[in-house]
Amino acid sequence: MKNRRSVDLKAISFFAMQKYGFKPEFPRAVLREVDAIQPDIAKAIGKKGQDLRALLWSSIDNFDSQDLDQMEYCERGPEGEIHVRIAIADVDHYVPKHSQADQYAAYNGTSVYTGIVTYPMLPDRLSKGISSLLPGQDCRAVIIEYTVLPDGSVRHGSLSRAIVANKAKLIYEQVGDWLEGAAPMPQFIHDVEGLEAQVRLQHEAALRLKKFRTAQGALELETIEAEPLVENGAVKDLVVQKKNMARNLIEEFMVAANGTTVAFLGNAGIPMIQRIVRIPKHWDGIVLAAAMYRETLPNQPDAKALTEFLSRQKEADPIRFPDLSLTIVKLMGAGEYVPLDPGEQPLGHFALAVTDYTHGTAPNRRYVDLIIQRLVKTVIDNVESPYTTEELVDQSAWLTEKEKGSKKVERYMRKAAAAVLLQDRIGASFEALVTGASEKGTYVRLISPPAEGRVMQGQQGLHVGEKVRVTLLKTDPLNGFVDFACTGRAGQ
Repeated sequence: MKNRRSVDLKAISFFAMQKYGFKPEFPRAVLREVDAIQPDIAKAIGKKGQDLRALLWSSIDNFDSQDLDQMEYCERGPEGEIHVRIAIADVDHYVPKHSQADQYAAYNGTSVYTGIVTYPMLPDRLSKGISSLLPGQDCRAVIIEYTVLPDGSVRHGSLSRAIVANKAKLIYEQVGDWLEGAAPMPQFIHDVEGLEAQVRLQHEAALRLKKFRTAQGALELETIEAEPLVENGAVKDLVVQKKNMARNLIEEFMVAANGTTVAFLGNAGIPMIQRIVRIPKHWDGIVLAAAMYRETLPNQPDAKALTEFLSRQKEADPIRFPDLSLTIVKLMGAGEYVPLDPGEQPLGHFALAVTDYTHGTAPNRRYVDLIIQRLVKTVIDNVESPYTTEELVDQSAWLTEKEKGSKKVERYMRKAAAAVLLQDRIGASFEALVTGASEKGTYVRLISPPAEGRVMQGQQGLHVGEKVRVTLLKTDPLNGFVDFACTGRAGQ
């Protein structure tokens, strides 16, 4: 039965931004201020700056990303060491504290990626232009240096100012497929002399880092967050972003870079903001979840034991693994921003298996990273911190809530897009997995397309992980509702 209605997903995304406490439009004062900015790269090299434009810098990001925050460069060192430099866009130079752009960015706290419309934290002229590390232009940057040792541990280095130049903007999927042997070398790498060896060295360093963190108990989680594939304003499909070796490379490099930043600020005695995931309060729930898979976890939180359990389940049942991952994520609790005073013991990030962690590598996209960048530059320049401890306490609480809000917007829009995609398939039958079953309701995720919805009929007795057949009853894009009836079971 055909039931297609014209749905304005852009309008829904605007509504969702307002619903969850964001300002979806830049005030005119912000745009006027940003339009008046003129790049001044010639003044970037002073007593504390370096000219690093000759290095073979490259970035790896999504194919359509223009708000580039970081680039990477590696060199081999003595005795198997790999020296890593990470260039972070110097956004603070163009967005001083208390400026109009800063006030807007501080309120929203983050760029919000709905899959339909991107709501940037800073105007495009900045985040996709002047302060972006795009190829073809000289850029101001803060450099984070560290050394990856043969065992995968990290020796923290220094932070400094520099001007840099991106030699190649690489794409996650292309680089990942190449590193995994599933595709030929990307043309961008082929065209730049020496870049193949450079990216392979970066990959080698990332594998070391990952192996070390995994041994420490870093969790290998894989939740499904299907993004809408939109063509000419219409939702054509839902696409799951898959992990690959290129994404792993950037993740490992940024974890190490953020750890180095915490060490740098800590050594300087500067109060800062740390990024944490607490030791799970609901560890008993994680133990029960493992028991459903006939696995036994220790009574006390044990990251290594949990990592080993998850690795076994991923290998044994990759189809259901994302739903197990989601269960574990919910039981662990969300990440938070909390202040960290000099000499205070960091709370650590349980999921990453690191103690010293912050967010300081994406200042075009997250406001907390801009705060961290300002703190770093005060140490480099030997000037007073622009933030009091009380400000950092307030900012930590505010930005934690804004991050939660951004995830709600993004989740809302994934549901709205799924409802639009399925709205002309009322009465169709699908294979699905049960992803939630409680007093609050029973939910399923379709095998294809990977849309989620609620079971309104025939939900009695269903269990999480069970494979079922469902019939689509109703869609409501404005409210993000997709309703199903369970019509049969395929067993455990």
